[in-house]
Amino acid sequence: MNNFLLAYDIFRFGFFTIFVALHGAMIIGLVLEWKRDQQACNAGDSWEPEVSVIIPVHNESYRMEGLLNSLAIQEYSQAEIIFIDDRSSDNSADMLRDYIQDKPHMSLLSLEENPGPNFKQYALEKGIEACKGEFILFTDADCEVPPQWIASMVKRMINNQVGAVLGPVFKRSEGEGFFHLYQCFEHAIRYMYLTGSTGIGAAGGGFGNNLILRRKCLDIIGGYASLPPSATEDAALVSKIRSSSNYKVRAAMTPDLHIITQGESNWKDFITQTLRWNNGGLFSPDLATRFNFGFLMITISMGILALPLLLFIPSLWPLSIAVMISMTVNTIATLILFGVSLPKKGLAYIIQCPFTPMYFTFLTILGICGVKPKWKGKEVN
Repeated sequence: MNNFLLAYDIFRFGFFTIFVALHGAMIIGLVLEWKRDQQACNAGDSWEPEVSVIIPVHNESYRMEGLLNSLAIQEYSQAEIIFIDDRSSDNSADMLRDYIQDKPHMSLLSLEENPGPNFKQYALEKGIEACKGEFILFTDADCEVPPQWIASMVKRMINNQVGAVLGPVFKRSEGEGFFHLYQCFEHAIRYMYLTGSTGIGAAGGGFGNNLILRRKCLDIIGGYASLPPSATEDAALVSKIRSSSNYKVRAAMTPDLHIITQGESNWKDFITQTLRWNNGGLFSPDLATRFNFGFLMITISMGILALPLLLFIPSLWPLSIAVMISMTVNTIATLILFGVSLPKKGLAYIIQCPFTPMYFTFLTILGICGVKPKWKGKEVN
């Protein structure tokens, strides 16, 4: 019995120590990455290498106007912009043809077929094959980019050791109420985790709608076509750069490259989107990413699942307290670094501290149970 009690104490207090220490390390990584980004932000102001911007489009005519307007005012003179129309059945292609008229630096590549299995991944591959830039920058048709976006992302590549830079993406609040606020916060805290892990050398993901690559780096890892099919092709790319090259992955933070994207209109679509991202980490083809992300999600889930058990086993409190402490620190860090692009809701963010780990637990359980999300009406493995 004494041995059992000792093992039990080691488990619960060991969990507390490891979980809090892990999040402490990510906060340190966040600070380190912030310092690196400040240095990069102050370099290369007059540097304008050739860059290609690749934008996949699939039935986006109803929400593409914001992107087109924001591209028209970019403060960069050497950017090639390629739209890839991936078999759109609406008038997306017609909108783009009209838009690129009299814009020689813009072009439209139309796909008549797409074998998948990840349709966006295939479309991006074709865009990369067609582009000419030394650097390749990605965004999506439902995004709006700030005027300095291209210039700000490019200057982060002035260090020849950097192969890829992740940029932040935030959701626009489409209404009042908890659902709309949570979407915005959830997107921001995901980037906080991405930045923190990048800062300690464990980059395993990023937002593919704000990402820049060095072409030489892409060539070294075998090109975009070498990536295994993944529900999150952007995460697979970042993982392969980290594991298969000597190039560094960095994360950018300053508001001059904050991209704004549209939120989902209901919980069903939001769950589908975030489940795809969660499954991409849990079942990543990269072993290190799969272990790191899986360990994080499973330990968060353990702390949350311990909550109802406290009524019967009060001594499990270190599991739940560890999660609540870490999430409180994460929330504060997210609001300090990225609050400028989040809704101004003050104390309403308090509810995010308990709800976010509960939501992550929900997604993790769905993933472990084999629930597969759909993207654009197609199931993604």
